[in-house]
Parts: sequence; structure tokens; C-alpha cells
Amino acid sequence: MWKEENNTLYKRFQFKDFSEAFAFMTRVAILAEKHDHHPKWTNVWNTVEIWLNTHDAGNIVTSKDHALANDIDALI
Repeated sequence: MWKEENNTLYKRFQFKDFSEAFAFMTRVAILAEKHDHHPKWTNVWNTVEIWLNTHDAGNIVTSKDHALANDIDALI
């Protein structure tokens, strides 16, 4: 479940290993390009953390962030 905190939507994803985490990040990158919306994220071994907010709206959470979050969830 995505958490809204500090003007971001945040979610942590865990995978079996680094390869699965990296493959997920690749799919998210393609999706983000389609949305013209690019997340802040980190990856350490099997864990990917994603923070979403809309820079053009003053770094707050908007419908654009919720739409990308929903599409990211659909990848799992």
C-alpha cells in the first residue's frame, strides 16, 4: 500500500533477488516515460523504494502521482 507522507507517495517493494528488483525498475522506468513522470527511487539488493510527487505542482502529491502509483502496482 502506498503511504502519503511529507508531500510524497511512498512504497517499498521487495523481490527474490537483485535481478528481479532490477527488472521491476526497468518496467517502472518505461512506464514512467509513458506518464512523463519520473520517480525518486533507490535500490539495494532486492529492495526498491519509490517516492512520487509532482515537481511542476510544487512538489506535492497530485492525481498524476496516484495514476503512476496505480500503474506501478499493476506491474506486480
